[in-house]
Amino acid sequence: MGNCYREELVGVFGCPIDENPTVVVAQAAFEDLGIPYRYLTILVHPEDLGTAMSALKALNMKGIHLTIPHKVEVLKYLDHVAEDAQIMGAVNTVYVKDGELYGENTDGKGFLTSLKEEGVSIEGKTAMLLGAGGASRAIAVELANAGAKKLLIANRPASGRGEVLTALVREKTKAEAEYICWDHKLSIPQEVDILVNTTNIGLYPDTDQKPDVDYNTIFPRMAVCDVIPNHPHTLFLKEAEKRGAKSIDGLGMLVNQAIISFRFWTGRTCSAEVMRKALSREYGIE
Repeated sequence: MGNCYREELVGVFGCPIDENPTVVVAQAAFEDLGIPYRYLTILVHPEDLGTAMSALKALNMKGIHLTIPHKVEVLKYLDHVAEDAQIMGAVNTVYVKDGELYGENTDGKGFLTSLKEEGVSIEGKTAMLLGAGGASRAIAVELANAGAKKLLIANRPASGRGEVLTALVREKTKAEAEYICWDHKLSIPQEVDILVNTTNIGLYPDTDQKPDVDYNTIFPRMAVCDVIPNHPHTLFLKEAEKRGAKSIDGLGMLVNQAIISFRFWTGRTCSAEVMRKALSREYGIE
């Protein structure tokens, strides 16, 4: 039998997408495993998502990641959705099996793993989430299921997503939930143990921006997290560090959720160490 020059295709759909660094960890992981996989970073406008999802089967792709703004909208194009992703109402990972599309959400699981790796406990704690999009949905449900006592959801009033997520947490989990209207400089309540920015504020190229928060209401006992991976050391985290808080960047979440999603596509477990080293080299933070 001759050489095979075909590669298995996976990737990510998003808009914007140019700044998404997942290809760095993906190709490092695939090369480490010695498997012929190619990760594609693909710009898909919202009105083209349905066509793009249909292309997965036509191109014999193994699967796809979904990022902003597709994590919620994608559900209508899937044949099967995992139970936890149904509760979250968001999917970030799709895999193709027997010609059908299966949806999963690995965001929240990756986030929880990054907290545990940093020694942050969740049981009985109060967490505050800035934003109420797809990533926030996943993180909120996973925090609640992991034993968080209370979740505070802060979001802009116009979208209505904050109220929807608050209701979801109350109805589907045992945690308390409260919606906070974010139409002003936001003070962080002193009951908060874990503060998470799930918005795209501070994402490249807008690295000079930070959430509209009164940073003087952040205190050293808090763990402050940002899901943004590019650049990972955001102004949000820098402000928290100035107040003595523990900061956790988005690289851990990216790597840990990728390990889970890559397993759906390849059937193999990728090396977290290899992926972290690849990201460190990419950002010059070795």
